[in-house]
Amino acid sequence: MSRRVALAGFLHETNTFAPSLATMAEFEQGGGYLPLSRGAEILERAVGVNLGIAGSIDHGRTAGWDMVPVLWTGAIPSAHVTRDAYERIAGEIVAGIAAAGPLDGVCLDLHGAMVAEHLDDGEGELIARVRQVIGTNVPIAVSLDLHGNTTQLMVDSADLLVAFRTYPHVDMAETGRRAAEGLDRLMQRGKPFAHAFRQLPFLIPIPWQCTFIEPARTLYRELEEMEGGDVASLSYWMGFPAADIADCGQTVLAYGETQEAADRAADRLVARIMESEAAFAGRAFDPDEGVIEAMRIARDATRPVVIADTQDNPGAGGDSNTMGMLKSLLRNGAENAAIGLIVDPAAARAAHAAGEGAEIAIALGGQSNVPGDSPLEATFRVEALSDGSLHATGPYYGGTRMNVGPSACLSIDGVRVVVASHKTQMADLAMYRYVGIEPTRMDILVNKSSVHFRADFDPIAETVLVCTAPGPMPLDPADLAWTKLRPGMRLSPGGPVHDPDRPAAKMPQALEG
Repeated sequence: MSRRVALAGFLHETNTFAPSLATMAEFEQGGGYLPLSRGAEILERAVGVNLGIAGSIDHGRTAGWDMVPVLWTGAIPSAHVTRDAYERIAGEIVAGIAAAGPLDGVCLDLHGAMVAEHLDDGEGELIARVRQVIGTNVPIAVSLDLHGNTTQLMVDSADLLVAFRTYPHVDMAETGRRAAEGLDRLMQRGKPFAHAFRQLPFLIPIPWQCTFIEPARTLYRELEEMEGGDVASLSYWMGFPAADIADCGQTVLAYGETQEAADRAADRLVARIMESEAAFAGRAFDPDEGVIEAMRIARDATRPVVIADTQDNPGAGGDSNTMGMLKSLLRNGAENAAIGLIVDPAAARAAHAAGEGAEIAIALGGQSNVPGDSPLEATFRVEALSDGSLHATGPYYGGTRMNVGPSACLSIDGVRVVVASHKTQMADLAMYRYVGIEPTRMDILVNKSSVHFRADFDPIAETVLVCTAPGPMPLDPADLAWTKLRPGMRLSPGGPVHDPDRPAAKMPQALEG
């Protein structure tokens, strides 16, 4: 018997401390995601791409579902989703599901760390609204990002929540498939699983959540070993540690055939995470230290040294336009180096107006009013121009075709700068190649990213360094000005405990030259 399943998606990771809101325009354009899609457009566009919705659709086709696609959209991380954008998108999803007629199930592709101007729990509210229109007997399965700040409302409103298991997120489509398979099980069994939900007491800085390194690598391997038998599903969210909400942080959720099985799996995984707390740490450099170290390594290296400009990561709410790392490259005389993406539409327009081979005097970047950052006023040579179309074939973007708007390769004193017009995270080798830079031939690459770039860059890198130039996403959550986080949370592994009665921390102001 063919089962009738509605599909929809609404993705946003919200850094409540970031400078720029997510408006309807950002969701329509899509950034590194697909553009906003409705109905049959979803089935056409979500083919062969690394997104949860793609994996769910693939399973639905294999299982013979009668699929009812409603709306799918995502915007690159930023500050809050505007009330207007949230209500328009959520309203259309809920109305579309309500109008779909009799359904056997609902499959949603969400993020898990969405905060709107008027709602702290964007996903919980959306799932609850869907539940209200479909009733209690139709199961809801949801695929979610590993960085979700999972809430009790999300757990109570859905029948199954399933999280990514990799960071870089190379398993987004795979997670959508697992959520869809779980929905099939729920539709067949006709009753929900028992579940056990746990919240953990400390935050983890984004770079040290990488599942290519310890302790996350081992923890997720052990998680997979725990799943199976009477444990139907087990998920671990490391959380997005820049969302000023009560429920920010790590969570574990187990589904089982029995309550005992769910509790046993959840408690065992929580115990392993707590044992690993001290291992969630790493070395970060200030800009000059990092560049000097990269230059030292590059002298004898056969592959590029890659630097993560983690505090201006657009995948965590940065605007991808701070100048700290570029100024440090120039100040320290780095050569055969490249940095990207610098998002500056005005600079891109100036380059296109001047043409290839021209020299332009501009004030580049620095438009986000980040303490310690300012534009770089200099003369650049226009090496190459692009309309912004590129095919990101690396493991993270997974074949996504995107357009980052009018773009240019600008050069100055041995450093090449990738300038784009639309914000997206530097996480694919194609994001250098589309403006004529061959990344494998560079000595130093500076990426506006924290971890996702590793999926495509680790295989070509001599080593990876993490640097903390001024930016809107402090590496250490203890540097954020918390107001809503629940009391007693440790703000970093083994770090200070959040006390709402103490004066708020100040955002860091690193030196810049």
